Amino acid sequence: MIDILHDIAAVAESTTLVVGALFPIVNPLGSAAIFINMIGGIERPLQLALSQKIAIYSFFLLVCSLLWGVKILAFFGISIYAVQIGGGLVVAATGWTLLAQGSSGVSTKTVSEENVLEHAFYPYTLPITVGPGSISVAITLGAHLPAELHTGSIFSPKVLIAALLGVAIVCFIVYICYRYASAAERLLGTAGTSVVMRLSSFILMCIGVQIIASGIKAYVASIHQM
Repeated sequence: MIDILHDIAAVAESTTLVVGALFPIVNPLGSAAIFINMIGGIERPLQLALSQKIAIYSFFLLVCSLLWGVKILAFFGISIYAVQIGGGLVVAATGWTLLAQGSSGVSTKTVSEENVLEHAFYPYTLPITVGPGSISVAITLGAHLPAELHTGSIFSPKVLIAALLGVAIVCFIVYICYRYASAAERLLGTAGTSVVMRLSSFILMCIGVQIIASGIKAYVASIHQM
C-alpha cells in the first residue's frame, strides 16, 4: 500500500514537472492572441473545430517528441542544436511577420472553412502553438523522466502516465484559450487586442532568437569538446 501511494505521488510530481516545463514555452495565452489575429473573423463552429484540431495535433506532436524525439533525431543524424537553430529561424521569422502586419494595420478577413482547416497543423500548430522550443523541452523531458521516476525505460507505465497526463493538461489549456479567443478579443476591444497581439508577436520573435542563440551555443560547445 505504501509503495502504491509512493508511486502515485511520484507520478503526480512528474506530471507537474511536465506541465511546469511545457506551459511557459507553449504559452497558450500569448499564442491565442496570435491565433485569433491570423484566423480573422471566422464563424464560431469553425473556430471550435480548428481549436480542437490544433489541440489534438499539439498533443501528438509533444507526445511523439517526448517519447521518441531522441531516437528520431539519432536516426536521421540530427542534433538538438540543429533543431533549435532551424526551428528558431522559423519562429523568429513568424514573429517578425506578425509584428509587421500588426504595425501596418492589416485588417483580418474571413477565412474559408476549407482553407483554414487545411492549415490546422502548419502554421497554427507548428510553429505557432508547438514550436522548436516546446519540442526541445519535450525531448529533454523524455530523457529526464525515467531517471526521475527511477525506471530504466521511457515506456514504463509510470513514465507514460506522467507524460500523457502532463501533455494532455497543457493541450487542454491550449484548447480552452483558442476556443474563447474571440470572446477575449471582444472583451479587450480593438486597442487592447492590438496591444496584446504586438506584445505576443514580439515575444514570439524573441523566443525564436533565444532558441537560435541556445542552438549556436550548444553547437560551439560541441566543437570545443571535439
